[in-house]
Amino acid sequence: MRFGVLGPVRVWTDDGRPVRVPELKVRVLLAALLAREGRPVPQGRLVDDLWDASPPGKPTGALRAKVSQLRRALGDAEPGGRELVVSDAAGYVLEAATDAGDFAELVRRARTAPTPARTADLLTEGLALWRGPAFGPYEDTPFARAAAARLEEQRLTALEELARARLDLGEHAPLVAELTDLVDAHPLRERLTGLLMRALYGAGRQSEALAAHRALRVRLRDEAGLDPGPELAALQQRILAGDEALAAAPPAAPRLRPPRLPVPLTPLVGRAADLAQAGPLLDAERLVTLTGPGGVGKTRLALAVLGERPEPGYVAELAGAGDGSVADVVATAFGVPDEDGIAAALGDAAAVLLLDNVEHVVDQAAKLADRLLRAAPGLRVLATGREPLGLAGEVVRAVPPLAEADAVRLFADRAAAASPGFALGAGNAAEVAGVCRRLDGIPLALELAASRVRGVGVAGLAAGLDDRFRLLADGPRGLPERQRTLRAAIEWSWRLLDDRERAALRRLAVHGAGCTLSGAIYVCADSGAGPEGAAEGAVSIEAGGEQAPAGLTAEEVPGLLARLVDRSLVSRDGERYRLLETVAAYAWERLEEAGETAEVLLRRDDYYARLAECAEAERAGHARQRWIGRLDAEIANLREALDSATRRRETALAARISGSLAWYETARGRPAPR
Repeated sequence: MRFGVLGPVRVWTDDGRPVRVPELKVRVLLAALLAREGRPVPQGRLVDDLWDASPPGKPTGALRAKVSQLRRALGDAEPGGRELVVSDAAGYVLEAATDAGDFAELVRRARTAPTPARTADLLTEGLALWRGPAFGPYEDTPFARAAAARLEEQRLTALEELARARLDLGEHAPLVAELTDLVDAHPLRERLTGLLMRALYGAGRQSEALAAHRALRVRLRDEAGLDPGPELAALQQRILAGDEALAAAPPAAPRLRPPRLPVPLTPLVGRAADLAQAGPLLDAERLVTLTGPGGVGKTRLALAVLGERPEPGYVAELAGAGDGSVADVVATAFGVPDEDGIAAALGDAAAVLLLDNVEHVVDQAAKLADRLLRAAPGLRVLATGREPLGLAGEVVRAVPPLAEADAVRLFADRAAAASPGFALGAGNAAEVAGVCRRLDGIPLALELAASRVRGVGVAGLAAGLDDRFRLLADGPRGLPERQRTLRAAIEWSWRLLDDRERAALRRLAVHGAGCTLSGAIYVCADSGAGPEGAAEGAVSIEAGGEQAPAGLTAEEVPGLLARLVDRSLVSRDGERYRLLETVAAYAWERLEEAGETAEVLLRRDDYYARLAECAEAERAGHARQRWIGRLDAEIANLREALDSATRRRETALAARISGSLAWYETARGRPAPR
């Protein structure tokens, strides 16, 4: 619900329908509350506002009746309207969003706008909100007089700032009549007279400009015994001296260079549905960010989106940018000298800016995108990164790995190009599909793998994926350094993590089939909750062994997980968290380097032993099916924990797992593991 005070006091619903407030005293009450701008008004003061020197016999009761009528009118108009009028010990408060607040925000934005044209647009928009004298028809009442006068002063100041912006744009002659009327209405306002003098001089009417100065000086001396201030005196001297700068035409706005989109050397494979969704999304929203793990194809998809847009598209590749150079890279993309020149050159014209690879400069990229979107109303921003920009109004879409059929097609196309004798057929289709699955359907990994077919064949490639970072070590020379090898693609993301995020990620690698939040807490934290989580209270756990260097607590693991999901290193599917196989392989290496493997594996195996014990203890009655479903989801992890304990000859731990699963294996018609 919105309230209007820039003119007759009015109320509208959120969809613009006027709200009728019946009865004069109720409308006075509304105006009195609005005049206090969200401050509590004591009951006695409101009684004076409504009845002045003639209060009713029971003023407090009468006031409450009027408040009830106002609440009813607002509540009948829109759900939640009744709750806008609240009361406490200090009095009554109306929690309202007003057109005066909108006006103030537009004026604030105008004062920081990069160009006079944008300043003029914002001030014009703000002044259009005025419908007459503020708080009409109550502008002269004691409760509204000060607020109305303050708003009127703000309106006059905005008119002066608008006139100055238009003068800076060279609109001297059209302003003469408007400023003459304003000076007639406010004859002692020096700033208005100065603006009128500039307009007259710029329109070639030097003598009239000097006459305006003389008229103000006479009025000031007659009415206040004062002379015009030093700024007006200096302006008079510049006019007398014939200063050409006062009438100079505005500088030409910078010109944008013609857009030049990079042309990919290979066709886009398997992104028809993503492309069909991204285009309309950018039609509806001004800021869209495509996220996903390294090598998933965010840039290729974004370039395809730009290639189908009707507006010109500009690409700012930020992979090599530092915090201080983001604005320079973007300005260079537009072909202008600096950030301010972008908005000046664009004006209201439509354009799309691609901020590519923002993850390592996300703070600076977000601030720049916010400034540009505010300054250039026709601009849309499409960003790519391993995490979102985090701005209000941003729409985030994750770019998924390729579906298996598309992954196989991409691999086959690239392998045939690199190895002319290769052809996908019945003899190698299963192995190719297996390679694509193990590489998670990530286009970069598939292309690197396809380039190895010529040297090792598909069978050799499939066999070598256990050491994938060594095998996929040399990519095409035209790729950026961070994409030349599979390891480089993952390390680019790893370097952006802090120590605690790295600790959580490497420890998650031991959950080969993914895990729930409680499983993540158990292995990541140096002390954590039980298998069913602290909220369910099934089992309490203290992890054994020495505390790891990271010293993670159970309370911070959920936040770390959320940040890893944001950074596209962990995926979340319902209640389960998973790592891509390639990310898990890299995290295993880091786990071993940190010397934590044995300890974290022991935590994992103990977690699944306790999970199996919980299931066995609670399998009766209604909980049985729930536990069967839970164990179905965890059976791969349970078997890995059993194998791990057996390999270490932890017979007691292995017996706990196998013994606790006997009922489940029987229920599923399988022999219990041994």
